[in-house]
Amino acid sequence: MKWKLGISTASLFLRANNEDALPLFRAWNIPYAEVFLTSFSEYNPRFASALAAAKGDVKVHSVHVLNTQFEPQLYAEHPRVRTDAYDWLKKAMASARNLGARNYTFHGIARIKRTFRENLPRAAEETEKIYETCREYGVRLCYENVEWALYNRPGVFTELKKRCAGLGGVLDIKQARISGYDWREYLAEMGEDLATVHVSDIDAAGKMCLPGKGVFPFRELFSRLRDVGFCGAVLIENYSRDYRDLEELRASYDWLCEVSAQVR
Repeated sequence: MKWKLGISTASLFLRANNEDALPLFRAWNIPYAEVFLTSFSEYNPRFASALAAAKGDVKVHSVHVLNTQFEPQLYAEHPRVRTDAYDWLKKAMASARNLGARNYTFHGIARIKRTFRENLPRAAEETEKIYETCREYGVRLCYENVEWALYNRPGVFTELKKRCAGLGGVLDIKQARISGYDWREYLAEMGEDLATVHVSDIDAAGKMCLPGKGVFPFRELFSRLRDVGFCGAVLIENYSRDYRDLEELRASYDWLCEVSAQVR
């Protein structure tokens, strides 16, 4: 099975801006990318058009935004707050369309305040509205498992799907590890709705590192992805502090290609 292997520009955070990251991926012959739009100025569709002109033949699989800037406010009860958040969502989705991205990696509600009270039925209802807005731009809303956000444990995705049938999923290996739940549980829950996989590695001492530098069972991951029929994007998403030189990131991508090719 052939997967869409690539790298998220989030792996270059504070090392290279998006307008430099995509040409770098092009020079490295990286075929797929997720673009991490990191600021309000980058949500401007004109910025995305400039990125699209610079990316060459790199295919942008998905976009990601800095969650706390407007995603939690999409669920706000105050109509003015929610309206402003939707204005930013529409700009981000227009940018995704300009980049050719068909998927939006989404965190949604942030579990930051101690007073936060979960209301999954209401969250599912609002998620359906967000999903429909994204669909107007040809983009699929995809909830990512994130320890500090709404989908912080297995079971949440299932509840959201009850109201929002078309919702996609993003499996993030590091966030599963941080949350204390097995990544296999998240994979089983997302199943055929899985749209994207974010991969990273961890060494024997528990320190996060690039794929190929640690002990994570990548062959098992690819085997399980094969078994659920997933042939979508598997993207390296590490923190930029997880490696020293850019060539290490490129070498990690090459390693990931070799490992995935061993699983048929």
